[in-house]
Amino acid sequence: MDKRKLRMAMVGGGHGAFIGAVHRIAAQIDGQISLCAGAFSQDAQRSIDSGISLFLPEDRCYRSYQELITCEAKKPLDQRIDFIAIVTPNHLHFDIAKMALEHGFHVLSDKPATFNLNQALALKKIIEKTNQLYALSHAYTGYPLVKHAKNLVNENVLGNINKIVVEYSQGWLAPSEDDTSKQASWRLDPKQSGISCCMGDIGVHAANLAEYISGLEITRVCADLAPVVEGRQLDDDGTVLLRFNNGAKGVLMASQISTGEENDLRIRIYGDKASIDWSQLAPNTLWLKINHQSAQMIRTGVGHFSDNVIKAVRTPAGHPEGYLEAFANIYSNFAEQIRAFNKNHTVSNTQFDVPGIDEAIRGMAFIENVVRSNQTESKWSTFTI
Repeated sequence: MDKRKLRMAMVGGGHGAFIGAVHRIAAQIDGQISLCAGAFSQDAQRSIDSGISLFLPEDRCYRSYQELITCEAKKPLDQRIDFIAIVTPNHLHFDIAKMALEHGFHVLSDKPATFNLNQALALKKIIEKTNQLYALSHAYTGYPLVKHAKNLVNENVLGNINKIVVEYSQGWLAPSEDDTSKQASWRLDPKQSGISCCMGDIGVHAANLAEYISGLEITRVCADLAPVVEGRQLDDDGTVLLRFNNGAKGVLMASQISTGEENDLRIRIYGDKASIDWSQLAPNTLWLKINHQSAQMIRTGVGHFSDNVIKAVRTPAGHPEGYLEAFANIYSNFAEQIRAFNKNHTVSNTQFDVPGIDEAIRGMAFIENVVRSNQTESKWSTFTI
């Protein structure tokens, strides 16, 4: 395995799918992974046509994920795939991951991990039983300055954290006529998306980023979610008050109806010594602010950084790196984890900075807790798993 690229198969991500192309680009940026097979659509012919358009051999363009997993498992070790990337709507994630793990394949899944929390908890048991690796595409943790922000917290530069404000605003679902588009239709359908659209799609990213950088865990929530556009069954906007396990307070805002917004993910963390401010719209800049001092602008690739930050940077300072490169860091770290697993079967996700099943469970718990909080008359709800 150390002398070849890892072999990946993809489930979902066929013609017209946005996130499938992102995964394919990210997987191949560092030259560690090669797409070798796939089942790209629930429509058999569309799946085959999608694979052929990606220049895959026709005999490895499968009609269904069941056929893909069954056939690849029968291949000799020097030909079979190493892992499967899942990029389908949410309701399919668990069944695909379960079958892949039970047939001896590692899994990298798009988020949220499953359709509901019970499935995520069941998936953890399957991972433990099969002893296969599992990664989740919380891609925003792959940004170099997000990792540096986490390091600043760990080094106590901020001191005791008192407040966290995290927001993710989009405007693409502001007009109701977009509801029938390929990207919107399944996200707004509770049978495919689950109990939440906005919080399940982007709010969960904001929650993950807050916990990843701060090292804290959300313990209580007070949520106000709503479908702003008339006729929708699921939320397209929401605000959540947060409490963390150190006593810090926070606010999480997520919206897909904020007209004119792009993918405006921003986080501010305030400690009693200093604060940090990072935005995806300017991902190569991190602000460090200290009372009665000039704010410090930290730039990717300029100055002294720890090894995990340096490893996440590919180009000299001033050459912009963004979403695709951050996404690629998830794949690159997962590839490194797989190679290490081949030598030592006790490798952990934390060791390789790869979001895994624990983040998957907390993500699903976040979605269910905020939806439940929104439905109750209580002011605050305890965050439970």
